[in-house]
Amino acid sequence: MMMIEPDRDKECGNATIQAPNALQAPNTLSQSDPLTQHSPRPVRLFISTGEVSGDLQGSLLVQALQRQATKRGLTLELLAMGGDRMEAAGAKLLARTSAIGSMGIFESLPFVLPTLQVQRQAKQYLQQYPPDLIVLIDYMGPNLAFCEYFPERFPDVPIVYYIAPQEWVWGDQWSWGVKLFRSDLVVKATQRILAIFPGEASYFQSKGGQVAWVGHPLLDRMQEALDRDRARLALGISADQLTIVLLPASRQQELKYLMPVMFAAAQQLQAKLPHVHFLIPLALTKYRARIEQAIQRYGLQATVLAEPQAASSDSAATSLTLQAIAAADLAITKSGTVNLEIALLNVPQVVMYKVNSVTGWILDRVLKFSVPFVSPPNLVEMKPIVPEFLQDQATPENLAQASLALLLDTDRRQAMLEGYQSMRLALGSVGVCDRAAEEILNLVAASDTAVKEEN
Repeated sequence: MMMIEPDRDKECGNATIQAPNALQAPNTLSQSDPLTQHSPRPVRLFISTGEVSGDLQGSLLVQALQRQATKRGLTLELLAMGGDRMEAAGAKLLARTSAIGSMGIFESLPFVLPTLQVQRQAKQYLQQYPPDLIVLIDYMGPNLAFCEYFPERFPDVPIVYYIAPQEWVWGDQWSWGVKLFRSDLVVKATQRILAIFPGEASYFQSKGGQVAWVGHPLLDRMQEALDRDRARLALGISADQLTIVLLPASRQQELKYLMPVMFAAAQQLQAKLPHVHFLIPLALTKYRARIEQAIQRYGLQATVLAEPQAASSDSAATSLTLQAIAAADLAITKSGTVNLEIALLNVPQVVMYKVNSVTGWILDRVLKFSVPFVSPPNLVEMKPIVPEFLQDQATPENLAQASLALLLDTDRRQAMLEGYQSMRLALGSVGVCDRAAEEILNLVAASDTAVKEEN
């Protein structure tokens, strides 16, 4: 169950990154390290993630791990809980989790049994074929459970958490969150936390975690993304066509709680701007029927874009979702990783999120849930770069009004683009995926050395 991270292929460069104060920069292996020698068997890594964004981040890491292993003369056996992208990148899937995920309390209930089932599958396999190292990516609820299980079952196996739970956003203000989700398990269970935000790195460092700030992996992926002109050419959109991209759902629950509000806002915009055209990329192809039915119900002038089946050659340049974003004059979107993609493409955006009204009431009145922001662009800078409309404020009228302001007010639009530039500088530098992969393989080397010394 995730409370903050909504949701949540380019080859990485070799650029270095300066770590924040008191944080260690990533190390590189020396020629004397044991992993520079050929191992008698492949190095077995287990990677656990879920949902659409986790599958993307996992696939980028898998590719980087393979690149770094090749440089070191290593063979890797990559086992994973993930999705099509990770499988296409070269991981052997023990369970598919890209469609298993939710945000909220009651929203999570339908996924409890499927989550337990896929975890059981993975545990059974790993008991027979123990890993040399475990990597947990995002996917807070299931991976926190693994933070309890793996140290007991495999006490000598290093654990890395990459893209840790967003406790760093609310941990010092919302004590209930720490009690409920026990994110302190991350510090206790891991030998390394690979942080993607400077604030995340500083927070977990202050809690006693072994932290390396590697930067945000989208910096690597977005190097190949098309600009506006090339994206419009690829999609067959004329230069003067007013285009808005709608990004309503990567989870099942969001089709119910977010899509109707977003499409009603689009309907209002279409009434004021008759020549507007909407692009709606599909996060999962199984959502197509419900989205197409909603387009007809709201009478939208819209085109649905379905990504082809994930392939190892999938990149930002060929991604229909990123092409649609780059081609757009504005994005109306759910909160999540996609907000950073939009910002890195310099497209103005309006962000929204809603959960079940009962869940919202419990979070607000009982658990006193409070965060400054939910969208990554605002969290990076801790200031309102993009407008956010949450729960009761997420109305068609508010979304339409904010969208019109960004389309028609040049100063407001420019202020957001300037905020994007400041945010971009705080994300680090390219080469994120390879830095993360190097940290992981370094830990395997250190663990191998420790075992040999004990023997």
